[in-house]
Amino acid sequence: MAGRIPQTFIEELLSRVDIVDVIERFVPLKRAGREYVACCPFHDEKTPSFTVSPAKQFYHCFGCGAHGSALGFLMEYNRLEFPEAVEELASSVGLEVPREKGDVRREEKSRSLLEVLEEAAEFYRRQFREHPDGPRAAAYLKGRGLSGETAARFALGFAPPGWENLAASLGRDPGRRRLLLEAGLLKQKEGGGVYDRFRGRIIFPIRDPRGRVVGFGGRLLEGEGPKYLNTPETAVFHKGRTLYGLHEMRQARGKFGQVVVVEGYMDVIALAQHGIGYAVATLGTATTAEHLERLYRTVPRVVFCFDGDRAGREAAWRALEQALPLMRDGREAAFLFLPQGEDPDTLVRAEGAEAFEARLEGAEPLSDYLVRHLLEEAGGDSVDSRARLAALAAPLLRRMPTSIYRRLTLEQLARRVGLPPGELERGMDARPATSPGRRGPRPRGGVQRRTPVRLAIALLLDNPALAAEVGEIEEIRGLEMPGVELLLELLETARERPDITTGSLLERWRDRPEYPHLSRLATMELAGSEAERLRELQETLLHLAGLRHERRWRELQEKLTREGLSDEEMEEWRRLLRKPTGEDLV
Repeated sequence: MAGRIPQTFIEELLSRVDIVDVIERFVPLKRAGREYVACCPFHDEKTPSFTVSPAKQFYHCFGCGAHGSALGFLMEYNRLEFPEAVEELASSVGLEVPREKGDVRREEKSRSLLEVLEEAAEFYRRQFREHPDGPRAAAYLKGRGLSGETAARFALGFAPPGWENLAASLGRDPGRRRLLLEAGLLKQKEGGGVYDRFRGRIIFPIRDPRGRVVGFGGRLLEGEGPKYLNTPETAVFHKGRTLYGLHEMRQARGKFGQVVVVEGYMDVIALAQHGIGYAVATLGTATTAEHLERLYRTVPRVVFCFDGDRAGREAAWRALEQALPLMRDGREAAFLFLPQGEDPDTLVRAEGAEAFEARLEGAEPLSDYLVRHLLEEAGGDSVDSRARLAALAAPLLRRMPTSIYRRLTLEQLARRVGLPPGELERGMDARPATSPGRRGPRPRGGVQRRTPVRLAIALLLDNPALAAEVGEIEEIRGLEMPGVELLLELLETARERPDITTGSLLERWRDRPEYPHLSRLATMELAGSEAERLRELQETLLHLAGLRHERRWRELQEKLTREGLSDEEMEEWRRLLRKPTGEDLV
């Protein structure tokens, strides 16, 4: 496993390539003024809405919302992980990808863990043949309807009864024993020594998208103990990123248009046994945004399959909340709730693949499930209930990116509430003022109301060179308002790199939680010339500085009336009194 790719190399790489050349290898582009256009490669359309900006080194589809740098395009189009996209792009311009030396020790440890995990997987596979209880374990799998071919495809194994089978085979050397402990395959005894974590269990190797074994799950054959047991998270195994069966799905010969997310190992394997090779499972954790991003890079439709009980409904709602920010045009999500007492394993064996796939096709679309759930929460169809429905929906729909999909969901909700979609949307987009009489910069005609911070970030992402033109930025430091620290960091980064493009600037935040929000702001439609946008950014920063001055003055004023001020504080109070407020600056 290689070390971390330095950020400086990523920026150098993006400066060496032209996003137009990269995308034109896959999509025919046509010049349209200062940009290039094409029919979007990520969703079906007849009129081009996919634009590529050489100045920004950024692509954006106004139809489905897809956007990003040259690296983002390779990840989306070729379904690559980030390091693979960097390798491919670097190879195209003859660069070798460096790795940070500071990570060498950690990467060596990860490589050693992967080696011992692969050895353990091979040990468990051999036990079907070598251990006296192996035939009994193999008979259990056959009794569950699995063929030898399916068991081999998922590399199933067997952990025999006994406390030290794995330890005796692979853990005789102290160094190997330490690695097996770190991998979660051995456990430390209280009085010293070690013992096997998995005993008397069918073993399910968990593989990452590259096919490397990163962890294990084990199902108890008989006796006492938890039915399923997983290895803990390690340096190479992260449950919030890993999906069981994703590697096997990608290796299948068929081309799938959807994936079904189930809850258990045997659900994935039983569906594959019946020819439904597009199932994956989360690993004892809720579906995460990172899980979904991985899936949507592979297929356009995700079906969540849950039990119909309370726990299943709660899990479904958590999955919906994770999916909302990712639901741009060209992507679908649906929910399938199974009959009481059934799971995909039992159901597909009882009714067959054709009937199960019919259930998948009839799964409830995300928008339908959203409205149905909110109606249940609102409690009835009275005027008060409809108002409550709109209030419950508002924070959820605000999380969805602006798209046709969001518009259709909004229209569906508006029909249930009994309001025109535009009126409902205006009510949902309204935000309470931070204080009476205060207002931010006016939006340009027809554009949704924006907070000053979001507007400033959008203007800066549109043209990072503006950062050098706005003068002193320290005046807004310390303003307690969401996004101000991020805005300051963006301004400082753009000033340090006067030549940085939109695409390169965004790539600095790829591994940070702010990345999805920045990506959406980078696609915000802005009006006016470059000079007008610079003036708008300057005015917005002045407005934020005015808010900070006003709030600080009020703090000092309250202290003055309550207990008095020091000489320094009194001087600050007088100085702030002479400065314009946020309201004066708009």
